[in-house]
Order: sequence, then structure tokens, then C-alpha cells
Amino acid sequence: MTIRARLTAWYAAIMFVSLLAMGALSYNEFVAEPRRQALREGDAGKDEGPDEGDFGEVFRIVLWCGVPAALLALGGGWWLMRKALAPVAALTQAAERLTERNLGEPLPRTGSGDELDRLTEVFNAMTARLDHSFQRIREFTLHASHELKTPLTVLRGQVETALGEEPLTPGQREFYSSQLDELGRLARIVDHLTLLTKADAGLLPLRLAPVRLDELVRDSFADTQILALASGVHVELSACEALTVRGDAPRLRQLFLNLGDNAVKYNQLQGTVAMRLRRAGNSAEFEVTNTGPGIPPEILPRVFDRFFRGDPAHSSAVDGCGLGLSIAQWIVQAHGGAIDIASGPDKLTCVTVRLPALPEVTRVTPAPAGPASCA
Repeated sequence: MTIRARLTAWYAAIMFVSLLAMGALSYNEFVAEPRRQALREGDAGKDEGPDEGDFGEVFRIVLWCGVPAALLALGGGWWLMRKALAPVAALTQAAERLTERNLGEPLPRTGSGDELDRLTEVFNAMTARLDHSFQRIREFTLHASHELKTPLTVLRGQVETALGEEPLTPGQREFYSSQLDELGRLARIVDHLTLLTKADAGLLPLRLAPVRLDELVRDSFADTQILALASGVHVELSACEALTVRGDAPRLRQLFLNLGDNAVKYNQLQGTVAMRLRRAGNSAEFEVTNTGPGIPPEILPRVFDRFFRGDPAHSSAVDGCGLGLSIAQWIVQAHGGAIDIASGPDKLTCVTVRLPALPEVTRVTPAPAGPASCA
């Protein structure tokens, strides 16, 4: 129940009690007191007990005077409470729109100097401190990732030089190859952190232009087929409609490559990856389905969190750093779209991306029949 409803209920209860008190006072003033006065003056003809006419007179007074007054007071009180609580509703709506990206926007103040205005001032000071903290974290991450690039490049060069020297024993060659792989993985983590930090700070503006989405999907399909060769995963393109969106082509290509790479890595041996691009209303809908182990419902809401990799037992054998889906989510949201995942243990996992599509005549390109959609 809202504060306004509670106050109205309390106010109505008070008015009801006031009406009862008004009736009692009216009876005492117009019936009981004259009767006592007459008794004191020795008016023997006056009946000591109240009659029905006395109660009827009191009832008429309460009905024709008290009830309209109570209704008027109740309506006026409701209007006053609505007017008094309107700034609270406005403050609540403004606070609901706050995210880590717009903490610097102050909440609207009434300027009256009352308790609510003071509370808004405190909220604004708190969000300003939070915004400053977030800025410090972004700056630290950006500077740290930038400073890590140089020593990583030096180490990678040294390991590559050592790996090319002769003679090397098989054990030494395996050691240097392992070190080179780990340095490459660390470099990718640093690059992804830099990208996400710049995106959070608004330092990665998109270069928007009409982009043929079907062409990017076919390129991603070809790249995913190459990535799937090592694990024997079969990749299919079940449908690819000619669709155009307004977007940044390199970022969209990165989006599709990330999703295809994830679908191959988190899959079973000899599994299947199915891709599909189609129009759904005013949106271009891209789906990637794989036959992986599935995602338990309890961790499904966290798959877009940074560095989250799901089941540690399964993820430990998969090369990655848990930032791919975070990057994919940023790219989709930056294009005004939406991304979601439907999955379950031992079920198909389906990633669906919806982007605003430009109007055009839809043409369907035939493709080999793939597995059933996860919709």
C-alpha cells in the first residue's frame, strides 16, 4: 500500500471518529443538557427519558451537516496529500533512472528548503561521490591496462626469440610455447579490459552507417567453421535474410565472431552450431544455437557479468577470460538492440540478438536445413 493510500485510510478513520464525537456532542448539547436544565427547574411535565424525536433530530444534524463537512474535509485532505507527495513521486522516478553511466546527473530539487529538498540534496551529494569513485576505478583500469601492454609486448618478443633459437630440447620448446600461449591470453584480457573501460567512459563512439547484416553473418559463419575444425563441431547457417541496419560494421563483426567463438568453445565434441538471421517485425533477429552442456538456471542471469565463466569444472578446460559476452552485450546495447540467452542443463543454448532494422524488401537466401530453432 502506498503512503498516500495509508494516509487516506487513516484520515478517513479520523473523520469517522469525528462524526461519532460530533453526534455525541450534538446529543448532549441539544437533548441531554436541556433535559437536565428542565429537571433542575422542577419541570415535572418533562419526561426524563429520551424519545425517538430527540435521536432523529441529532441524526439529521449529523447527516445534513456533519457528513458533507466530513466528505469535503476528506476530499481536501486527499488533494493536499497528493500535492504534498508529488515531489516524492518525482524524486522516485528520477532515482529509478540512475545508473552507473549517469550518476553525474543531479536529481531535481523543489527549491523549497523543506525536508524533502534537503533529502534530495543529500542524494545528489551521495551520487556525486559514487560517480567520482566509478571514474577513479575506470581511470585506474584504463591506465593499468595501458601500462601492462608494454611489458607484455617485451616478454612476448623475448619468448618468441628464445623459441626460435637452436638448439632447444623438446621440454624447453614445450615450456616456451606454453609461456607464449599464456602471454597471448594475458594480452587478450588486457585488450578486452581496455575496450570495456573505454566503453564505460564513453570513449568509443560508434561510426554508424548502413550495414548489410547478412554479409557480416556469412563472414562470421565462415570464420566459425574454421574455428570449429579442431573440435569437429558442425556449423550450419539455416537462414540468412537480406537485412540492413544502421551500425558500426567492425563492432558488429566483432559481435558475431564472439558469439560464434563461444558457441564452438562451449560445445560438445562433434556437436552442432546453428546460425540464423531473419526479420522479426522492425528488428533484425540473429540466433546462435549450440549443443553444449547447457547453462543452469541459477547462473543464467550472470552470464553477462565480467569475468564470469559459469561452471569452473567445465570452464577450466576452455580458453577464455569471461569478457566475451560482456563485450557482446555492450555492442548490442550501443546499437539500440537487445541480447538474451535461453538455456538449461543438457539442453540447447540459444543466444538471440535483436537490432533495429532499416526498412527494405526482404529477400531470403536459401541455405541447408538446420536444427529446429530454440524459440
